[in-house]
Amino acid sequence: MARDYYGLLGVDKGVSDTELKRAYRKLARKYHPDVNPDEAAQAKFKEISAAYEVLSDPEKRRIVDLGGDPLENGGGNGFGGFGGGSGFGGLGDVFEAFFGGGAASRGPIGRVRPGSDSLLRMRLDLNECATGVTKQVTVDTAVLCDRCQGRGTHGDSRPMACDTCHGRGEVQTVQRSLLGQVMTSRPCPTCRGVGEVIPDPCHQCGGDGRVRARRDISVKIPAGVGDGMRVRLAAQGEVGSGGGPAGDLYVEVHEQLHEIFARDGDDLHCHISVPMVDAALGTTVAVDAILDGPTDITIPPGTQPGATIALRGHGMPQLRSGARGDLHAHIEVVVPERLDNHDIELLRTFKQHRERETAEVRSAHAPHGGGLFSRLRETFSGR
Repeated sequence: MARDYYGLLGVDKGVSDTELKRAYRKLARKYHPDVNPDEAAQAKFKEISAAYEVLSDPEKRRIVDLGGDPLENGGGNGFGGFGGGSGFGGLGDVFEAFFGGGAASRGPIGRVRPGSDSLLRMRLDLNECATGVTKQVTVDTAVLCDRCQGRGTHGDSRPMACDTCHGRGEVQTVQRSLLGQVMTSRPCPTCRGVGEVIPDPCHQCGGDGRVRARRDISVKIPAGVGDGMRVRLAAQGEVGSGGGPAGDLYVEVHEQLHEIFARDGDDLHCHISVPMVDAALGTTVAVDAILDGPTDITIPPGTQPGATIALRGHGMPQLRSGARGDLHAHIEVVVPERLDNHDIELLRTFKQHRERETAEVRSAHAPHGGGLFSRLRETFSGR
């Protein structure tokens, strides 16, 4: 007959995971061997722990709901074998998982550990971002000790097991609490959890297996990088303690502002001020474009204020691609502020030829209404 796992924990069949865990915690506080050393209590604790193991596993819980028993017929070793065959691995692990303490040993952490990553910031101008660049940089990181080659020992000496923790890397203490006597584990203060000490450390690195040093490395920045992008240099970061493998070095690009162009992804933008006569008659303006050198931008006759002229394929290169963005020239039509008598006469003559064009008041909600650009647009539109 299948066991009543829900009944063992005192919960209903439709119980949520949160309520299931709360019910188990409540019973575990009552029957845990560190709190209640009675043999009957220990047996009860094994039963409720096995029940929680089953019901907290979706597949095993499905078997229970179908009327089966997942711990029967090879699905487990029953209540009596909880300590060896359950997913928790022992009573100490269960108690530690729920109450933050426990006597389960984690073992030494090891002296050799991987190193951390490093970050270097590099300032580049727009031209360098467009063409790509290779630069020599100086980094200050932990490197492998060349005297002991990461062993941390002096000469032929070797590490020894820690006398405090006897190589376990942790020490255990018994404390009294509301639950009774609770055994807890913490890293050994002598070896710091490593499990061994070096009686005769290396005179150069002091037993750490690494030293700090400055070194020059070559960094290749690909064409098309942008502000905030990072280039990864594998195994060029900090060497780990005990001579562990080095982390990576990341070079973060900080793009400086260009005096002419503003960048938007792979596109470039610039502003061109055009006298109103040139905007009306048309003209050509030379721009020193990135990657292309002097480039002519044709301003067609009748160009309106705020117009944008796009030069396809004259922008920034796409990263790891042969394609390029566009160059957008934003036109600003300049109206002269000061006119001499000759200029005034010429404009009056021009106005006489355009008598049908008069100033008018438009709704603020109407398209192209109200502003300087609107007046200039009407002037050159020929309406």
